Amino acid sequence: MKLSVIIPCYNEKDTIVDIVNAVLSSTYQNKEIIIVDDHSTDGTREILKAKIENKVSRVIYKNKNEGKGAALRSGFETFTGDVVIIQDADLEYDPNEYEKILAPILTDKAEVVYGSRFMGGDAHRVVYFWHRLGNGILTFFSNLMTNLNLTDMETCYKAFKREVIESIKIKENRFGFEPEITAKIARKKFRVYEVGISYYGRTYEEGKKVGWKDGIRAIYCIIKYRLME
Repeated sequence: MKLSVIIPCYNEKDTIVDIVNAVLSSTYQNKEIIIVDDHSTDGTREILKAKIENKVSRVIYKNKNEGKGAALRSGFETFTGDVVIIQDADLEYDPNEYEKILAPILTDKAEVVYGSRFMGGDAHRVVYFWHRLGNGILTFFSNLMTNLNLTDMETCYKAFKREVIESIKIKENRFGFEPEITAKIARKKFRVYEVGISYYGRTYEEGKKVGWKDGIRAIYCIIKYRLME
């Protein structure tokens, strides 16, 4: 199967070259790479144009900053693969784990796979207690509303067969994408698997962007997309 890797990025000048090189050198060979720049202002765009455009399938430059969900919508409109996976532009997730994440799809056991940071025995950087607690609460609340038993609803690593993305319209612009897509795949009763992954979390000083306001929005989205849409 051809894999499409979509990389949404915003102000990631310190990591964008390294993550693209990591994706390029990852062991899964049949892949395209689509980068969506969400109107970066820190020099990321200049790096993409000078060092990366000729290495990847395409780079989409957005005219204004809208958020991760909006960037992913742009990527989903252009990918050509049989399977698509989301890759953050930081260095928190390891592209060499693609084959492990995709295994349930490649063996026709699943249409959707989440890479869980909280199951399995792989390496995890120890960072924020309150983030871990918040992730647990949001995942619990999402499971309560969807009747799934995920351990990590908020993970970046989500892989979907093409027909899943084609059947779902994403509305959220920011990090509300995570609970929205989870609610919608649960409603459509796609087969969902989780696979344990490693996680190299970063601090706010290193560029982490998600905050408590995104957690509040996530709770709203869990309710909205399960009960109202």
